[in-house]
Amino acid sequence: MIYQGKAIRVEKLESGIARLVFDLPETSVNVFNRLMLDELREATSAIAASDAKGLLCCSAKNSFLVGADIKEFTRTFRLPEDELTAWAEQTNAIFNAVEDLPMPTVTAINGMALGGGLEMCLATDYRVASEDTALGFPEVNLGICPGFGGTVRAPRLFGAEQAVEWVRSGRPVKAHQALEIGAVDAVVAADMLEDAALEMLQQAIDGELDYLERRREKTGPLQLSADEANAVFTAAIERTRKDSGSDYPAALTAVEAMAEAAGSTRGQALKLEHRAFVTLARSTVAGNLVQLFLNDQFLKGKARKHVANAREVNKAAVLGAGIMGGGIAYQSALKGVPVVMKDIAQEGLDLGMGEAEKLLGKLVDKGRLKKAKADATLESIHPVLDYTGFSDANIVVEAVVENVGVKQKVLAETEGEIPGDAVLTSNTSTISITKLAEALKRPENFCGMHFFNPVPLMPLVEVIRGDKTSETAISTTVAYAQRIGKTPIVVNNCPGFLVNRILFPYFGAFCQLLRDGADFREIDRVMEKFGWPMGPAYLLDVVGIDTASHCMAVMAEGFPERMQYDFTTAVDHLYEAEYYGQKNGKGFYRYEKPAGGGRPQKVYDESIMELLGPIVGPKKDFSDEEIAERMMVAMCLEAVRCLEDGIVESAIEADMGLLLGLGFPRFRGGALRYVDNLGLQAFVDMADKYAEQGPLFQPTKKLRDMASAGETFYE
Repeated sequence: MIYQGKAIRVEKLESGIARLVFDLPETSVNVFNRLMLDELREATSAIAASDAKGLLCCSAKNSFLVGADIKEFTRTFRLPEDELTAWAEQTNAIFNAVEDLPMPTVTAINGMALGGGLEMCLATDYRVASEDTALGFPEVNLGICPGFGGTVRAPRLFGAEQAVEWVRSGRPVKAHQALEIGAVDAVVAADMLEDAALEMLQQAIDGELDYLERRREKTGPLQLSADEANAVFTAAIERTRKDSGSDYPAALTAVEAMAEAAGSTRGQALKLEHRAFVTLARSTVAGNLVQLFLNDQFLKGKARKHVANAREVNKAAVLGAGIMGGGIAYQSALKGVPVVMKDIAQEGLDLGMGEAEKLLGKLVDKGRLKKAKADATLESIHPVLDYTGFSDANIVVEAVVENVGVKQKVLAETEGEIPGDAVLTSNTSTISITKLAEALKRPENFCGMHFFNPVPLMPLVEVIRGDKTSETAISTTVAYAQRIGKTPIVVNNCPGFLVNRILFPYFGAFCQLLRDGADFREIDRVMEKFGWPMGPAYLLDVVGIDTASHCMAVMAEGFPERMQYDFTTAVDHLYEAEYYGQKNGKGFYRYEKPAGGGRPQKVYDESIMELLGPIVGPKKDFSDEEIAERMMVAMCLEAVRCLEDGIVESAIEADMGLLLGLGFPRFRGGALRYVDNLGLQAFVDMADKYAEQGPLFQPTKKLRDMASAGETFYE
């Protein structure tokens, strides 16, 4: 044995080859943490001092290495600039030592080699991958760039143009695609992987492969003329600037570093990578995106606990077809849970089945689903006009009209048609789950299951706990949501639940700005510049003015001190004029269907100003800053109240609800993360500037106390 650590061992084979095995203890995957890096340094030194003829690197896990331990390195990213730079230099010295070993080196790559895992592979002379391998640099998704030599070795190994795409996109690449460009040297069946890698290593030992020439290529300047390099990187920088924008600087920073390093040898090129990495790692954007990654892991961990306590779901049922019901049925069937879809009218069933068929057809057209699989999926949706097939359903999703009386009647009737232990849920966006449960004999088996529209695209499902809902019902619903590809967040019952409760103060602030003379187009522009995918006027049109008006009434009844307005809102005014938004082609904007089909196109129509005239104030020019502050103060304060009221258990769930359900700007991290980044005292001061606008803009006592104490919502 050449080296034995906790995470790495190096044995000497009879052939004289050293075999290094990555095997991080007490985890299903290998990641680079401090232990792994320290032991790689020690192991490399031991190998260099041995008489081994060559080095084979492999993994004892199902994947090679999936990158760095983000949770651990989050603390590292907070180091002062000089300390973080020193850490990057010391870490890269480890990979340089691997690359400089006095013997040929080969990596056998199985499963995934991502981020630092791929950078480890690039440090060796050759790479053999199994057919199921995926490789990539996902760092830009975390707001950073490769920091273990990836921006240096990749372009020198398999070409600047391809390397730039790998780094700037963050997308994984399959083994055979990697082989085509030279990122790996061979692709073999999984059961042949190590033998093939050993054979390639032996060829290098015997001189049949010139590994020293490979090293010269990787450690020298790019093999491009100055003009060629300028052409490649100028085009890449322009493309990256256009694709990423200023809100996500990681890709552009990485590409610019690669361009600057094109004419440099390894040492100088790594210094440029370090500079880019440190700049990005210490940025607010990276902090937010890394926290979102950790938030996602937190949600998955909570879901796993629910899954362990859930009843099994082998069959589902949906009440109410149409677009929403058809979308839910489609999603269930697509993920392997057969579903019965009931409606009271054949037209509804036809609409629901048509929606499912259309969605499946799109997958087939894009090559993401085989036709036979699509046909089988459609056949697993059973449309019925009665309760046929409900007797063995494990979970039912009610998705009928948003009316308390109608829902209670349908739910009570359905309860008598399903097994006694089946979970009954309501897809409601506003109606109290506790109120709906009053019509049921088994309220403990009932909860809310709020899908967001369009169902196939929106990842969030709110699982709403009523006063009498059992933990088993919650867990089963969470498990079903996760099984059909959604991210469930458990929330407690209140008007609007989590997402809509926070959204409608935002709409309220929008209506107040219009009342005070702001132009809705300016508000849309400012909030889109802030990072939202669409401004509030456009969003209201997409949601539906009629739906929004109904929701505002519910919220006003539930929270009259904040959400009962003493003026006619633009939403109610448009609703009364039968301007419903996209659904009837007229709202804040007019919507025209393109001649060739496709999504309706948004068009500004001057006549809307005349229609809004009676309820808007004299035109006033607001600064971008005031518009953004008023909109975000109202939203963020309601997120604070949801956390204080126990609607969710953590800031993570509040923020992830907004990100997954509304498209809150990812680079800002969520409403409460946004407040943290401003500083709680600075946010309170900002809110106080608009206190005369009413309770919607007035901080809670607890928030003021937190601000005074210097506390934050996140660590």
